[in-house]
Amino acid sequence: MSSDKKAQRVIALAPMPPEKSAYALARYSRSPDSIEESLAWVHSHSSEKFWEQFYFAYGHGSIADLGHVTICFENISELAAIRLEDEPLWDGQAKSSRYQNFEASGCFLPASIQDPETEGTYNGILNSLFTVYRELTGPIQQFLSDRDPRPETMSEAQYQRTIAARAFDVTRYLLPLAAKTNVGQVVSIRTLEKQIARLLSAQLPELKSIGEDLKEACAKKPSSIWAELEQPDPAPGEPLAPTLARYAVASPYQSEVYRDLSRAGKRILQNAGLDRPEGWAGRSHPVDLLEPHEPLDELVTTLLYRVAHAPYRCLLELVQQWSEGQKHDLIAVSLQTRGPYDELIKEFRSGYAFIFDILMDIGGWRDMHRHRRCQQIQQNFTTLHGYDVPPVLNEAGLDKMYCQAMDAVRQDIEKLRNTSQEGALYAIPFGFKVRCLFKMDYAEAEYMSQLRSGVKGHWSYRTIAWLMKEKIVERYPYLGSLIQATPPDIEDTLTR
Repeated sequence: MSSDKKAQRVIALAPMPPEKSAYALARYSRSPDSIEESLAWVHSHSSEKFWEQFYFAYGHGSIADLGHVTICFENISELAAIRLEDEPLWDGQAKSSRYQNFEASGCFLPASIQDPETEGTYNGILNSLFTVYRELTGPIQQFLSDRDPRPETMSEAQYQRTIAARAFDVTRYLLPLAAKTNVGQVVSIRTLEKQIARLLSAQLPELKSIGEDLKEACAKKPSSIWAELEQPDPAPGEPLAPTLARYAVASPYQSEVYRDLSRAGKRILQNAGLDRPEGWAGRSHPVDLLEPHEPLDELVTTLLYRVAHAPYRCLLELVQQWSEGQKHDLIAVSLQTRGPYDELIKEFRSGYAFIFDILMDIGGWRDMHRHRRCQQIQQNFTTLHGYDVPPVLNEAGLDKMYCQAMDAVRQDIEKLRNTSQEGALYAIPFGFKVRCLFKMDYAEAEYMSQLRSGVKGHWSYRTIAWLMKEKIVERYPYLGSLIQATPPDIEDTLTR
C-alpha cells in the first residue's frame, strides 16, 4: 500500500468578484484540481456563460451560495429597511435607533403624495413627532442622570454615551416608519437574487425603486474605496454580479399572492366579525403560546393571519370550525398564480412546536425581527392596537406630553388615510404596536428568552422575552426551568 504524499493544506483566498468566486468553487468541487488550478482555469473561461447555463438554465441553486456580496443601502425609510431585511438567510445590520439621534436623517416622502394638502398633513405629522422627540431628549437625560449618578469606575464620556443611549431608548418611540436609515448586508448571490425579485414584486413603490437600484448596482463596478485607501490608483474592478443583474426579474406570483389572500381574507374576517378590534376585545395579549394543532389548521390560520389584525388564537378557532373544503379553498387562493419555479411563500413554513403570537411596539419588534432561526409572519402595520408608553416617561412625569402627541398623531394618520394609504403607513411611529407570529424550535425559544431578557436590552423586548419563558414554564415546566432568563424588574441602567 502506498502512502499519500500530499501535505495537508488550509488556504485562505483573497476576495474575488462574487460570480467568479462561485464559479471557481463550483468547479473545484467537480474536479481533482487544486484550488490554484481551478482559479487559473476559471480565469481563462467565461463565468457569464457558466452562470447562464448551470444556474439560470439548469437551476443549480447551490452554486449561488458560494459567492457573497457586500451591499449598503443609504437614505431609505425604516419601513423599507424592515422589508429589505425580511430574508431568512440574511446577514446585516441597520443604523440603530437606540444609539443615534435620528432627527438629522430626515424622512421619506412617498411619490404618490402630490397634492399640497395631503403633503401638508403628512409633513405635519412627521414634524410634530420630531418636535416631541427633540423636546423630550434633554429632560429624559436629566432625569436619568439624577436617578443614576455616574459611578467612579465609569469615565465621564462613557457615562454620557450611556445616558444618551438610554434616552434614545425612550424617544425612538416617536420615530415614524418614514425616518431615513442605512442598512449594510452580506448575502449570497442566491439570497440576493431572491431579494431583488421580492423587491421588484413589492406593492410599495419605494421597494420597487430599491430593487431597480440594487439590480443596477450588480451590473456596475463596485465601489473601490477600500482598494484606494490601501493603494492609490488601483486597477479597476469588475462588475459585482453582471449575469445576475441581467436575469433577476419580478415574480408575478409574489406580486399577486398577497393581494389574492387579502381579498379572500377580507370577506372571511368581515363575516366572522374579526375585521375590527371589537371582534377580539379582551383576547389580545403581549405573548400567547399556542397549543399544538393540526398542520392543515396551522397553515390555513397562518395564511389568514397574514392579512388580518386579529390574534392567531381567534383565527384558529374560526378555522377549526371550517370544513376540509373551506380550508382547501383558502390554500388554493394562495397557490392560484404560482408558477413551476416559484417557491412557496413563507406562510407555508409550518410544523414548528413553539408558536408565539406576539403583540409589541414596533421599535422593540424591530430588534426581535433580527432573529433568523425562526419563521416570522408579520401582520401589516396599523394604529388599531394602540401604543406603548415607556415606563421612564411615567417615572419622570413626562408621559402626558408623549401621550398627547401620540393621540394627536393617531387622529391625523386616520385623516391622512382618506387621501393617502401609503402616507398613513409611513407616518406610523415606532411606539404603536404590531402583531407578529414567531414559529421556532425549543433551542431558539431558549436562546431568544435568555438573550433578549438580559439587563443590557431594551425594556420592551426584555418583557416579551420574559413572558415567552413564563409561557413555556406553564406548558412545559421542566423545559421552561432550563431557560436562564432575567426578570424585567432586575435593571442596570448603566450596563450596555
